[in-house]
Amino acid sequence: MIEIINIHKSFSSHKVLDGLSLKIEKGKTKVIIGRSGCGKSVLLKHIAGLFIPDDGIVKIEGTVINKLKEKELNKIRMKMGVLFQGGALFDSLTVAGNVGFVLDEYSEIDKETIRERVKEALSLVGLQAIEDLMPSELSGGMKKRVALARAICMRPEIILYDEPTTGVDPITADAINELILELQNKLKITSVVVTHDMISAYKIADQIAMLYQGKIIAEGTPDEIKNTDNQIVKQFVTGAAIGPITETEHLVFGHLK
Repeated sequence: MIEIINIHKSFSSHKVLDGLSLKIEKGKTKVIIGRSGCGKSVLLKHIAGLFIPDDGIVKIEGTVINKLKEKELNKIRMKMGVLFQGGALFDSLTVAGNVGFVLDEYSEIDKETIRERVKEALSLVGLQAIEDLMPSELSGGMKKRVALARAICMRPEIILYDEPTTGVDPITADAINELILELQNKLKITSVVVTHDMISAYKIADQIAMLYQGKIIAEGTPDEIKNTDNQIVKQFVTGAAIGPITETEHLVFGHLK
């Protein structure tokens, strides 16, 4: 479904992605783990076509999207739903306006059908009769659900999740994990999730890949990652303060001093 081949991306002199390659199978959930600031969200934005790699290829169903013109790229994007970190709801729009925004703005679907699609999407995430509420009237967990409803309202083939459990309490986080699993089972969507929440990663992933220093350094099932012999991966997934990741950082920061 998605193939990323040797992509590079730098911002000024800072190299974020350094020859990264990754494959995501159709109908599966691939979770990308890694430390904050390692480039997980940058990778996600390449898949969405929001960033163009300095070098390398991003393919979706065999189409090289980083070579497409904007009009052609938008056709590919209509197959994707995105759950942004923090939800990214429009404060000035109602829940219904937020959930149906993409269909209202970029499709030729009539208003009544969009209203029905909005209700359907909200129902799938466990919300009813809140269409007229404003984002300011919602809890943090409800905002995440509304943002997820917006992502699935388009009936996408791919959903990209950017830190779906960040900023919510553990019970709400688990409810979001259950929603991701339920949507996967019901809709057979291809999902890419970036997170540093290992509880979430182990629960929802078919495959986990770790991003470190601009590359994918390990891939496997949740059990394989949990029981890895790779010391870098082991330090991250166990949350150990001492290990090769922090030793490298100390060397770098020491050199800078």
